[in-house]
Amino acid sequence: MSASTFNPEALPILELDTSGTSSYEASRFLDSPEAISAYLAESMKAKDPQLFMQALAEVAKAQGVNKVAQQAGVNRESLYKSLKGGAKTRFETIQKLMNALGVELTVQPMTAGAANPQKAKRGTPAGE
Repeated sequence: MSASTFNPEALPILELDTSGTSSYEASRFLDSPEAISAYLAESMKAKDPQLFMQALAEVAKAQGVNKVAQQAGVNRESLYKSLKGGAKTRFETIQKLMNALGVELTVQPMTAGAANPQKAKRGTPAGE
C-alpha cells in the first residue's frame, strides 16, 4: 500500500462573489403550522437531536421567542438555554415548546428496513 500524497495546494480555489447574497434564515419561511410541522419533521429524519433543537430554535425565532416562552410557561433565558447546541433538554420542556408552537410529535411505523438497518443489509435478495 502506498502512502497518500495529498497536496492541499493542488486543489483549485473557488473565488465566489457573495456580495449580492444573504444568509439563509429558515425562520423567514416558517409562517404556517403546515410549514412549521414539515420543517420539524424533516429535521427529525436526520436522527440528530442537535439538528432538531436547531430547527425548534428557528421556529421559536419565527414565532417570536418571548411569545413562545410565555406560551410554553418558561422564561426567555431558559428557552434560549434549552435551544442552544449541546443542551440536554428534558422531554417535558420539548413538549411544552411544541404545544406553544402549535405542533405535536406523532408516532408511526417505520418503513421496512428503517427499523433495523443491520437486518436490512443482511436480508434476503429481492423476490425471495
